[in-house]
Amino acid sequence: MSGLLIRPRIRPRVAVVLVYTAAMCMNGLDSTIVNPALYTIAGDFGRPLSAANTVETAFLVALAVGLPVAGWLGDRFGTKRVFLGALTAFTIASAVCGLAPDLTTLVVARAVQGLAGGLLTPVGMTLLFRAFPPHERMKLAKVLIVPTALMPALGPPLGGLLTEHLSWHWLFFVNVPIGAAAVLLGVFGLREHVEGPEGKFDTVGFWLATPALGLLTYALGFGPSQGWTRPAVAVSAALGSVLLVAAVLHQVRAGTPLLKLRLLADRVYGSASALAGVTAAGLMGVLFVFPLLYQASLGASALDAGLSVFPEAVGLMLASQVVDRLLPRLGPRLLTVPALLVAAAVFATLAVPGVAENAWSVRGLMFLIGLVLGTAVLTVQISGFESIAPSDMGQAMGLFQIVRTLGGAVGIAACAAVIGGGHVTEASADPGPYRTAVWVTAGLVAVGALIALRLPREAPQPPPFDDEEDGPPGPGEVLAGAEAPAVKG
Repeated sequence: MSGLLIRPRIRPRVAVVLVYTAAMCMNGLDSTIVNPALYTIAGDFGRPLSAANTVETAFLVALAVGLPVAGWLGDRFGTKRVFLGALTAFTIASAVCGLAPDLTTLVVARAVQGLAGGLLTPVGMTLLFRAFPPHERMKLAKVLIVPTALMPALGPPLGGLLTEHLSWHWLFFVNVPIGAAAVLLGVFGLREHVEGPEGKFDTVGFWLATPALGLLTYALGFGPSQGWTRPAVAVSAALGSVLLVAAVLHQVRAGTPLLKLRLLADRVYGSASALAGVTAAGLMGVLFVFPLLYQASLGASALDAGLSVFPEAVGLMLASQVVDRLLPRLGPRLLTVPALLVAAAVFATLAVPGVAENAWSVRGLMFLIGLVLGTAVLTVQISGFESIAPSDMGQAMGLFQIVRTLGGAVGIAACAAVIGGGHVTEASADPGPYRTAVWVTAGLVAVGALIALRLPREAPQPPPFDDEEDGPPGPGEVLAGAEAPAVKG
């Protein structure tokens, strides 16, 4: 009896869902929650705002650096061990951020958070998708949407609330109890899976891909606001591009590459990855540029502009409730193509003169963007890995996240370039360039509809079964608990 009290029996798939959701909510929230507090942080430490911005720079660059090695680490040391190790590091770094006595300590701890976050997303998705076979993943839409849509949208208002009524230190302290509970649950509830990478670690690929992503993330993130000709940005962009090309050439030729780019040759997965990049570019671009258009057209405050895009998260939440019902009936192609075409039309409507001047029209259109684009994005994320073998899942997840992350950064940079380079920090009296940038995002989403024609017609089907024990899950069983099949390790 005492042994049962010390180590409770937790169904593995329930544990995977709970631990994944907790970890990804922390990671998603941290990507946006600090932004409203940067002025306060700068003032507390007696530093200029440009110095405080390194808090976010460190997080974003470190996150990109962690992505290339995530798949290899999970396969080599086990997904459970790597995921819980990253979650522990993220939680400890959160506590250090909250206790930071100076800006340097905060920036270093924030970089550790970013590095751990870069491992958490692909390894966490690998855990989740290995626990659920393709025909059951449609039920995961309700799980995937919370950290990817709701948490980043809640970040700015929650960050402002905590900073104003408590202190900016609580932006990080909120992670500590959640992270500690998730680690404890994961220790007892998760199953280990050690795939075992083929051959030795790709050292050359690591030293090419890792700095390439870090440098490009820095350049794409800060080129629009600081100017593309600024030496640090220009050098980062040039060197990052050269390293990325070299990394791709090496990965294609290497016997045991760090990133299995050959997976992109798979029709379904390759199309899904391309769609992830294009839709991320369109969505992140419009979420970046439209608040600026809103301010230019209405003279609204930054807070009002930020709140104007919040209905998009509500639409995404609703999309998560219907995708699992529509996908089995319509299939990935028939569900995704019309959704992307409608999303492109809604994006374009936002650029029509007079629309941005009506607050309720804006809220309604933002809700529609979340609903239709969320439907497409979730469908792609769920069905895109159908043809990926379990042994390649870790690599596929890492590559997918890299494409999506870079796509979002490119979308923001493209919109910033259309608006006017380094002058995007101040809303212009002329809304014309902002409307043009919104048209660019609509075009990106429309291109996604063409790519979606390569998706399969049919949704993943359950395999044949011989008896009740091997049959498909009953109502509620997917998220309430059948045991996962045996895994390696």
